[in-house]
Amino acid sequence: MSQHQSPTTTHENGSWFVIAIFAFAAFIFNTTEFVPIGLLPNIAQSLEIPESQTGLLMTIYAWSVTLLSIPLTLATARIERRKLLAILFAVFLLAHIISAFAWDYYSLMASRLLIACTHAIFWAITIPLATRLAPQGNRIKALAFMVTGSSLATVLGVPLGTAIGQHIGWRTTFGLIAVIAGIIMILLIKELPQLPSKNAGSLKSLPSLMKRPTLVYAFLLTALTITGYFTVYTYITPYLREVGGFDETFVIWVLFTIGGAGIIGGYLFTRLNRLLPLNTYSISAIILIFCLIFLKFSYQHKVIVLALALFWGIAITLIAMSLQTKVLEAASDAADISVAIFSATFNIGIGSGALIGSMVLDHLGVRHITHIGSAFIWVALLIFLVLARRVWIVKEEPTSQPKR
Repeated sequence: MSQHQSPTTTHENGSWFVIAIFAFAAFIFNTTEFVPIGLLPNIAQSLEIPESQTGLLMTIYAWSVTLLSIPLTLATARIERRKLLAILFAVFLLAHIISAFAWDYYSLMASRLLIACTHAIFWAITIPLATRLAPQGNRIKALAFMVTGSSLATVLGVPLGTAIGQHIGWRTTFGLIAVIAGIIMILLIKELPQLPSKNAGSLKSLPSLMKRPTLVYAFLLTALTITGYFTVYTYITPYLREVGGFDETFVIWVLFTIGGAGIIGGYLFTRLNRLLPLNTYSISAIILIFCLIFLKFSYQHKVIVLALALFWGIAITLIAMSLQTKVLEAASDAADISVAIFSATFNIGIGSGALIGSMVLDHLGVRHITHIGSAFIWVALLIFLVLARRVWIVKEEPTSQPKR
C-alpha cells in the first residue's frame, strides 16, 4: 500500500469498484429487458407473427417480474449475496443461450420468463447493496451509479443490440448478451466480498409498509407514470417509422439520445434532489408530458425529434430516481422487500404500457399511442399535486451507515 493511501481510502475505492460492477450488471439487465423494442419487426418477421404479438414479449416479461419480485425476494432473503448473484447470472446466461437458439415464439417466451425470474431478484437486492456498500454520506451517488448503468443500456445496449439484430440477426444480439453476462459473473465472484443478507424484510413487514402513505403514493405514481411512458416507448420504432416517416437508422439515434439523456438526468438528480426535493417529480412529469404531446408535430423534423428525445430521457430518469429515493427513505428498515415492491410496480407499468400500446395499435392505430400514454402521466401528476405532495416528507440521508 502506498504511504499516501490510507486503509480507509483503499476500502472506499474497493467499494466504488464493486458498485461499478453492479452498475455494469444493471446495464446488461436493462439492455436485455428493452432490446426487443428495437427488434420487434425483426423478431416478428423471423418467427412469422404480428408485431403486436411480439410486443407482448415485453408485457409478459414485465408482469412476470411483477408477480415474482416479492415471492422470490422473500424466498432468497437469507442467502449470502455473493452466492446469490453468482447463481442469478448463471441462470441469466443459460436463458440467453436458449433465446439465441429459440425455435419458435413460445420457446423465446419461455427463455424470457426465465430471465424475468433473475430480474425480479437482481433489482430487489442490488440497489440496497449499492447503498449499503457506499462510503459514508454517498447513498445518492451510489444510486446515481446504478442509474447511469441503467441509462447506458439505452445509450449503448439497446441501440447497439438493435443495430446488430437488424444487420446480423436478433439471435446474435441475445448470444452477445450471454457472453457479457459470463464476464460480469466472473467479476462478481472475484471482487464482491461476502455479504450476509441485512434488512431484507419479511412477509410480516408487508402490512406495516403498506400503511406508510409515502410508500403507497410512490408505488401508485410509479405504476401510472411508467404505464404512460411505456405505452409510447415500447412502440417507438413503428411510431417513428409510420407516423414520422423516419428510417431504421434514425430510430437507433433516437434510442441512443433517450439513453444518453438518462446519464445527464442521473447527474442532474444529485443536485436537483437537494434543491427541489418536493418538485423534482412534478417538474419532470410536466416535461415528459410535453415531449409526448409534441412528438406528433415533429413529422420529418429530425432535429426536433432528437431534442424531444433528449428532454424525454432526462425527465424519465429524474422521475424514476425521485420515486426510488423516496422508497429507500421511507423503508430503510426493510430495503430489499420495499425495492422488490417498487420493482414490481415499475414492471406493472412496463407490462401495462406494452399491452395498452398493443391494443392501441390493433384498434386505433399507432399515431394515437402518444395521446393515451400522456393521459396516464397526467393522472399521476394530478394525484401527486392533490394528494401525495403533502405527505412527501423530505428526509436527510442517514448520518450513519448500516453495518456491512
